[in-house]
Amino acid sequence: MTNRSSFVRNDEKTGSEMLKSIKGAARAGLVVAAIGALALPAHADTGDTAWILTATALVLFMTLPGLALFYGGLVQAKNLLSIFMQCFAIACLASLVWLVCGYSIAFGPGATGYLGGFAKSMLANVTGAPLDGQTIPEPLFFMFQMTFAIITPALIVGAFVERVNFAAVLIFSALWLVLCYAPVAHWVWGGGWLAQQGVIDFAGGIVVHTTAGISALVFALMLGRRSHFPKDMRPPHSPGFVMLGAAMLWVGWFGFNAGSALGANDGAAQAMLVTHISAATASLVWMLIEWVSFRKPTLVGIATGMVAGLATITPAAGSVGPVGAIIIGILAAGVCYAAVGLIRQRLKIDDSLDVFAVHGVGGILGSLLIPFLAAAGPLAPGLEMSTGAQFGVQLLGVAVVAVYSAIMTGAILFVIKLFIPLRVSTEDEENGLDSATHGESAYHF
Repeated sequence: MTNRSSFVRNDEKTGSEMLKSIKGAARAGLVVAAIGALALPAHADTGDTAWILTATALVLFMTLPGLALFYGGLVQAKNLLSIFMQCFAIACLASLVWLVCGYSIAFGPGATGYLGGFAKSMLANVTGAPLDGQTIPEPLFFMFQMTFAIITPALIVGAFVERVNFAAVLIFSALWLVLCYAPVAHWVWGGGWLAQQGVIDFAGGIVVHTTAGISALVFALMLGRRSHFPKDMRPPHSPGFVMLGAAMLWVGWFGFNAGSALGANDGAAQAMLVTHISAATASLVWMLIEWVSFRKPTLVGIATGMVAGLATITPAAGSVGPVGAIIIGILAAGVCYAAVGLIRQRLKIDDSLDVFAVHGVGGILGSLLIPFLAAAGPLAPGLEMSTGAQFGVQLLGVAVVAVYSAIMTGAILFVIKLFIPLRVSTEDEENGLDSATHGESAYHF
């Protein structure tokens, strides 16, 4: 390292030589600076980047192993590995679909407001620079959104457990991501027509939970009931797995919601706070409802209440404060609990693990509550219209996405049925999908 005294004491160097040396060092410094600028764009914030890297891992953690364990504990022991396999395979498949075209459809520069096009397929035209208005590299934004694209079709798994054809799951998940999820993500998050209307969906009440919940309901109706439903309701084989998976979902959801602020900032902190408060409130309220109704508080019940609270706060996590989060938690538990009873007992629809009743109803409820619970009243930050007008916009967004998801899901399943069966044989269902489909067993007694 050259210091200033070496220049003063060096009798052999002339003034011009010293000047050349200094200029050379300056040019070298400029080159290094230029290389550094190429490696990390000037507008990328290292703190924001570090947080979204963490949040991305947390959201993936929600699916693997969180959702897999949560769903796996709720089914019979002979179908545990089939749940693990479906979640794992969907995670892999969705990653490639998102790379090939999903991301481009959702976040590409769409001119019509309905689709993003294919300009960013295979990450073409994507550099390390942040998108406009962001402070993280676009490849990281791609990865963060990929984890959402992974968990959304994985949520639908809960509607068809213990009886579905594995090949149909893979085909459906790929087509559904391209034809349903990606377009809706563009409408709401990609600057599409619903975003232009002013729809607010901070982290996925409409894009994730409404699409998955409605699609799950349609899938359950078209697939048909399990052979033992509803006359022989079999209890979860491992409430312990349910609790472990639920706890992982709770932790991972901080990445889901707080990460949607796309930076390490006060918005992320507020989103994390209200997410936790809503989950805790809904858990206790669901437990109390069960305790009063059946005289026993259950572990599965309190875990289900937690998921309802998380799903319902998701769209509102950027708009409400702690009091709003408590109200959302109370309503989430009460409304979703009633929805479970309605779907199972009254309508006798075999949405096996209550995807629509918890995720769908919760996401819709949270989306519609935003105008009334926004932290600063009817003109809260992020709300540019009156309470009534914002409610109308939210209702439009929920209704359009719900109808679109139902139609697209029905169409995809209809086409799949033309080529392969949607469900396994009665014999395979009775033997369990672990051995019948995958040739493996989770337990050896």
